[in-house]
Amino acid sequence: MSMVKVEKHNNIALVSINNPPVNALSRGVRDGLYEEIEKLGTTTDTEAIVLICDGRSFVAGADIKEFGKPLQGRSLQEVQNIFRQCPKPIIAAIHGTALGGGLELALCCHYRVAVPTAHLGLPEVHLGILPGAGGTQMLPRVVGAEKALDIMINGGMIKAKEALDMGLLDKVAEGTPQTIGLEFAQHAIGSRLPLKKVEELQDKKSADLKKTDLFENYRKKIARKTRGFLAPEAIIKCVEASLNMDFEEGLKFEQQEFLNLLSSNESAAQRYYFFSERQAKKIPGLDKKAPNIPVKKIGIIGAGTMGGGIAMNFANAGMPVTLVEREKEALKKGLDTIRKNYQRSADRGKITQEQVDTRCGLIEGTIDFERLHNCDLVIEAVFELMEIKKSVFKKIDAIVKPGAILATNTSFLDVNEIAAVTKRPESVIGLHFFSPANIMKLLEVVRGEKTSDDVINTCLALAAKIKKVGVLVGVCHGFVGNRILEARQSQAMNLIYQGCLPWDVDRVLFNFGMPMGPFAMNDLAGNDIGWDPEKSNGATIQERLCEQGRKGQKTGAGFYSYDPQTRQPSPDPIVANMIKEFNQDNGHKERKISDEEILDRCLLPMVNEGAKIMEEGIALRPSDIDVVWVNGYGWPVYKGGPMHWADSIGLDKVVSKLEKLSSEDQNENLKPAPLLLELAKKGKSFSDLSQ
Repeated sequence: MSMVKVEKHNNIALVSINNPPVNALSRGVRDGLYEEIEKLGTTTDTEAIVLICDGRSFVAGADIKEFGKPLQGRSLQEVQNIFRQCPKPIIAAIHGTALGGGLELALCCHYRVAVPTAHLGLPEVHLGILPGAGGTQMLPRVVGAEKALDIMINGGMIKAKEALDMGLLDKVAEGTPQTIGLEFAQHAIGSRLPLKKVEELQDKKSADLKKTDLFENYRKKIARKTRGFLAPEAIIKCVEASLNMDFEEGLKFEQQEFLNLLSSNESAAQRYYFFSERQAKKIPGLDKKAPNIPVKKIGIIGAGTMGGGIAMNFANAGMPVTLVEREKEALKKGLDTIRKNYQRSADRGKITQEQVDTRCGLIEGTIDFERLHNCDLVIEAVFELMEIKKSVFKKIDAIVKPGAILATNTSFLDVNEIAAVTKRPESVIGLHFFSPANIMKLLEVVRGEKTSDDVINTCLALAAKIKKVGVLVGVCHGFVGNRILEARQSQAMNLIYQGCLPWDVDRVLFNFGMPMGPFAMNDLAGNDIGWDPEKSNGATIQERLCEQGRKGQKTGAGFYSYDPQTRQPSPDPIVANMIKEFNQDNGHKERKISDEEILDRCLLPMVNEGAKIMEEGIALRPSDIDVVWVNGYGWPVYKGGPMHWADSIGLDKVVSKLEKLSSEDQNENLKPAPLLLELAKKGKSFSDLSQ
């Protein structure tokens, strides 16, 4: 069956693409378009052509499965050339999404119209590449260089109205793509509209050539956000070429930059991650017929930082929330914080004032636990002590209606032990949100021994509804993310005992691509977490910091000193002396440690712990571990995640380095995990387990 068909509507040819689910530009589409447009260009009874797509969307991009494989059939560039050379007006009629190659194809049409709900974009930057079918050369000619850069470097979607305002669309109208496309085609014929060829547009280009500091300023604007990524700079260079070269030269320049990116380790990691996030949604062995439990009303216990942030997620999705606290003062503080957070977003133009009021109105505060009786899902977000959590679950088990889901937001504790105090362990699950819960994308969905499939299915679907990346994990101390974090933090502290200073370790991890190092993270979270002043006797560096009031950013000092106005950290000689004295008091021998060793000692134990997690069945796939670390801890996506990173350097090298570190430190925890040894011996990688 052909992916491209033609219907005649009097003197107008309607060309439709049918390649579900997203009409990707695979070989059949490219070949069909080339053949039909070439014929229609010479057909005497055709005066205009309308391009539409069947199904829910316009062309939503290239076929990613063809990346890196030999080209078969016509190239997209050949198809675009046929469009450009066509002597009759071609109108792209867009609905759903026109993304990547789909938008680049539409840019080769003489006119573009869309329904109001359509979205357009060039998201290739998220795969570590750039629009490689003329996007960097065409878009600046249509909307101007700066808007084009924003669209390509942010990689997001823009709404039809915004696209119309910037000149990317020629008309937005209600109706079907077919009707609005045919209407515009009739108008084009009747009004003898000129063939508007994108390569010949000069107005935006002439205006941009006068802005001598455009690209310098733009690089400064995005420097922090795009640190470590290759594609943004390549996109800027291509847009510069669109101003300084003729169209054909610019296309050649773009193609070379595209190929350079495509062969880079960074792009390979980003493409790996793209598929990993999709795969995390596929749960082997889960009963697909298990029905989702209707969840219309949410209960949350605890109005602190976590509870309030969790409540915001559901209110953002239009779901009513009952927020419970023990005392009125704590409840008021929590509700006030929620409103302040929303108001801050409104003040920055991210949401409207009406949305602030609507979302706050969806969150009902109470100190009456009985108000939870009719909730479909209740999430506990109280202090991280097992006895407190058990007490809460006994209480809500007696109150909440049968069939409702009872969830704990615990970061470390045993979900099975919590479930055991209820009469419905099959309804108990872990929903581990990450702080700040209203911002961080990750949600660890923790499956207990008795958690039912319908509860798991429901919670994974809810994660998507509240725009979280849900990853199913098993029960162990710290689950996946925090268990691996503990392994890293422990080794980072061992580096301090051997002579490193906190800012040395943090610098190496920051340069690797992490948003912050382990000690800056400690300061952010608070060094007093788990600290008991009554039992403190200077036995650890943490105790000595807290004894001097250095609890982190909140006190203006921790491992670092913080500027009271900007909160910028500075290395502090007081801490350097404290560490030196601590090491002398405890007989630790200091030595000079290279940046390479710092990186190995921090990251290799993470990989090793990940291998142990796989052995124990806590994670379904190594790629799931990577999804957790990219979304929950800021692992740079252009390095794929700790397990992909290990694959990229070779598991044989990982094993060799771990054996050396284990021998030097006499540390059993650094010995390579059996799974790691097995994979290295067989010449395999973690990716072989993610298939």
